[in-house]
Amino acid sequence: MIGPLVGMALFNFAGAQLASPPLGREAGQLFIAVTLGLYFTPAVAREVWSNGPVLLGAAFGALLIGYVASRVLARFAGVDETTAFFASVPGGATEMANLGDRFGAAVDKVAVAHSLRILLVVCTIPVLLTMANVHGGDEYRPIVVPFTWPGLFTLFAVAAGGGALFSLIHFPNPWMMGPLVATIAVTALGIELSSMSGGLTNAGQVLLGCALGARFSRRFLSDAPRFVAVVVLCIFLMMLMSAAMALGLARMTGIFVPTMLLAAAPGGIAEMSITARTLQLGVALVTAAHVTRVLVIVSSTLPAYHLLRRLASR
Repeated sequence: MIGPLVGMALFNFAGAQLASPPLGREAGQLFIAVTLGLYFTPAVAREVWSNGPVLLGAAFGALLIGYVASRVLARFAGVDETTAFFASVPGGATEMANLGDRFGAAVDKVAVAHSLRILLVVCTIPVLLTMANVHGGDEYRPIVVPFTWPGLFTLFAVAAGGGALFSLIHFPNPWMMGPLVATIAVTALGIELSSMSGGLTNAGQVLLGCALGARFSRRFLSDAPRFVAVVVLCIFLMMLMSAAMALGLARMTGIFVPTMLLAAAPGGIAEMSITARTLQLGVALVTAAHVTRVLVIVSSTLPAYHLLRRLASR
């Protein structure tokens, strides 16, 4: 995933204007969602459920970290507080841009900030963990069932149905969340259809990397250099604060520190969960943490925004 992302970003910075394949992001999300959903066996689902308070704590902590970063962004980047808030809360770029637009935020700056966040987090945290030779003894394994094309097609049909349903109800990030929830439900119920093809998992990573890299262009860094520079500093600040939160939660719960670092990182579901899978670091826990964060942020961003505005006016 990192290779296509960085490669496409560099070529687009040079003016190449590369685009991702049509529906590539949706297909990549579906492949990754099925891969991750197969980790949620009934035993794993019980384990994740028992860590519910930690997952909620990390989710609300991410919302607070985003607010702190927004104050720094508003102070030093010369943007209004509304734009800074929706540019800093670690939700999906599309969802935060849409919410920000309702309150007069600069949508282009919000989108730029979230694209940079994903780029920097993906190119920093997984690389640092790999360079540090971090490798876990992941207790969470995919279900061990024979690979069959009919079973896999059935699984894809179920996952695609989840994506279509979530799209129909306008749920944020529908082609990640819908297939993921559908696959988790099937796996947690003990229904064994097929294992996942490693080639399709790799293809999903390539498609996601291309979709992320295609967001960047030569204008990206030249339109608002001061804003971009401060956003980069704020993203590293968010990563540091998230790491501090992860260390605290790991000490309180006994969860392996690198696993908690990935669970609390301000990256996307697919990106952080794939890193956990590669390094064998609690895939189910990391995935559940980021799903919980998305749900909490989607449901809490507007109430938090109104509350903070009232507090600021006082």
